[in-house]
Amino acid sequence: MLKIEDMTKEEITKLLLANNFGHLGCARDNHPYVVPMHYAFDEEHLFFFTTEGTKTEYISANHEVCFQVEEIRSASDWRSCMVMGRAERVTIQEELERAMQVITDSNPTLTPAINKTEVGSWHRMTTWSSTACAATPSMGVRPRRQARMINSCA
Repeated sequence: MLKIEDMTKEEITKLLLANNFGHLGCARDNHPYVVPMHYAFDEEHLFFFTTEGTKTEYISANHEVCFQVEEIRSASDWRSCMVMGRAERVTIQEELERAMQVITDSNPTLTPAINKTEVGSWHRMTTWSSTACAATPSMGVRPRRQARMINSCA
């Protein structure tokens, strides 16, 4: 029999601090969208850095998001948490600078946000027209908290 136990706020914080990769879930027009993402966590906000595209379009249409982080050692030894909140773009320069510092401390090269994608004869070059997102985790029994998305577009 599988026994699933709720994690404490401290255990969730430790899991979020120990990792930098998870899955962002968002929805638009009753269509879900889940994508793997690097993140940074400062014990108050989750921060994401991405280029403009499907993720940012979905979040602009519906600011309610979730973010799942996991550690899997084996099929019977794993931990996972779900962060739920509201995403928004933050354009205040001081907050943007702080968020980018947290993000680059965790992911100095900002990969894979800066890349080139080729599909058949179509090419998509992503450049510094990018977005950093921040989400405040809901700890415990899924209370809603404010999440923040930071726009670093020129």
